[in-house]
Amino acid sequence: MSERYEFIDMAETGPKAVRTAFANQVAYCRANDARVTARVVAALGALLGKPTSEFARRIAGWQGPPLADALPLRAAGGIHALHLTGTAHELAPIYADSEDINDATIIAAVVARHEAALLPWLDGPPQTNEAGRSSNFIAAMLWLADRGLPPLFDCREIGSSGGINLMIDRYHYDLGGVHVGPQPGAIAFTPQWRGDHPPQHAIEFAGLKGCDVAPVDLTDPAQALRLKAYIWPEHHIRFARIEAAIAAATENPPQLIRATAADFVEAELAKPQAKGTTRVLMHSVVWQYVPADQQARVTAAMEDAGKRATAERPLAWVALEANRTVHHHELAVRYWPGGEAPRKIGQAHAHGAWIEWLG
Repeated sequence: MSERYEFIDMAETGPKAVRTAFANQVAYCRANDARVTARVVAALGALLGKPTSEFARRIAGWQGPPLADALPLRAAGGIHALHLTGTAHELAPIYADSEDINDATIIAAVVARHEAALLPWLDGPPQTNEAGRSSNFIAAMLWLADRGLPPLFDCREIGSSGGINLMIDRYHYDLGGVHVGPQPGAIAFTPQWRGDHPPQHAIEFAGLKGCDVAPVDLTDPAQALRLKAYIWPEHHIRFARIEAAIAAATENPPQLIRATAADFVEAELAKPQAKGTTRVLMHSVVWQYVPADQQARVTAAMEDAGKRATAERPLAWVALEANRTVHHHELAVRYWPGGEAPRKIGQAHAHGAWIEWLG
């Protein structure tokens, strides 16, 4: 029997959109093995029918598109931070996934007591800098190399957060038996592989540079805590990964600047490209946070640069973004010359646990 999915409008606004956003996030968490986070989001959603706190009222009256703004995860991140710091001990049974407790009652009491600490978490989008997603970038580069693009990649990333994925040259990957990167590597990834293995090629990196409107310094404990608060607590391996990434950044920080996506892409594409390199724009779970006017500028800049691309200096665009209708991520690639139309080459777990190869 085929599954049926309700179309999700990421741009929808208003009270109904807020309710939809929380329900969709609960479903998304459950589909990605995040039962505890689903419980927290559901309990937060229960506050919105008759909001009695400024925190709940601000969520219920959200003026922007709540799903595109990741509003449920902003709120859940604040709750998780209270738990991680031991500030709200009453949250422990929820994070232990205990049964026979009233999640909504516990969350309501925590919000009432810690509202001042929680409100700032609504001011900006989540920092979902997950190293496990980089496996998709590597798989896409193997696919591009198989199409004859130079396997020396000069990468530019938007929405880099702390730059964890700008250190992909330091990690080791086992992608369906295809090994890439140094061994053992600062972090080792072996996602469950579904389908044929990706093509096998020796790839190298000519450069790795990224931007973010609010870059995170991984070596600052306070900023690192913010990243950890957005990690779904069920995924213990992700906490080990971020500690390894912090260690790698402490040894040699990633190249990361403060800039908007559009300004960064336009400036980088204007720079000379070395012969025999493939210039790559890459991003993961970022596009929904980029304002529409900047999305248009990035797209126009890439397509304009694509017209000037040659076989010796090609351009590629690798995107791993969430499909909120089917509750997983999709890996799409465009390249110039010769692959101008977007092609979906894979779909993946939200945080890299599995990849289904379609390439």
